[in-house]
Amino acid sequence: MNIDRPQLKQQARSIIRLSKPKVLYASAIFVALSALLSYLSTRLTGVSYEQFAQYMRYMEEGSVNHAMSVLSNAQPSAGAQLISSALKVMQLFVGVGLTVFLFNTARGLGAVYGNLLDGFGPYFRLVLLRLFIGIFIFLWSLLFFIPGIIAAYRYSFAPYVMLDHPDYSIMDCIRASKQMTRGYKGQLFVLDLSMLGWLLLTLIPILGYLAQTWYQPYHELCYLLFYDRLRQGRAEASDVRVAY
Repeated sequence: MNIDRPQLKQQARSIIRLSKPKVLYASAIFVALSALLSYLSTRLTGVSYEQFAQYMRYMEEGSVNHAMSVLSNAQPSAGAQLISSALKVMQLFVGVGLTVFLFNTARGLGAVYGNLLDGFGPYFRLVLLRLFIGIFIFLWSLLFFIPGIIAAYRYSFAPYVMLDHPDYSIMDCIRASKQMTRGYKGQLFVLDLSMLGWLLLTLIPILGYLAQTWYQPYHELCYLLFYDRLRQGRAEASDVRVAY
């Protein structure tokens, strides 16, 4: 089955434009929270501007030992690293909340802005699923860059499977995603290529936050709609076999 990519993207844009509550408002909250958590994490473990300037000054003067001493003193404490890791995990929680909000919006299930915090409560298993997926992608990436990319597409539908089937285990959702994306990873890759311009805009300082407010829900809604097309196609094929 070939997915009509332009139609898929048009439908995603329509959902964003017509949704109530507004998708872009929820996305703006998500981007703001993510930026805040990222900033706090960087402040705890990153090198300050003053330390970096001092390091560069020593390097220019040829005082390598002093420069290394500055870097050594800039190393975060174990407590700071622990808090920074917790902040990064909280970003994952908020990301899961946005997925739940978009899922409820696309399905007409009564989305509310409070869905953005659902990762901390009823959808905690989605956070664990995302962690498992991240580990699997990392392990595949150790083999080479390409297997990691393929793995990312292979597991991309697992969160939607879990939302559709809360009784499934984490591995059940991963296996279902592997089965659903078989033969469609190339189409997902082309879909991502068609959004490359938006992705590049998110990398621009300051402006990137505005671009991400649009790109994040647009991209995820396209994936969700792609998943729904495949799910419906499989259901229809199953009905045909039963009728036959």
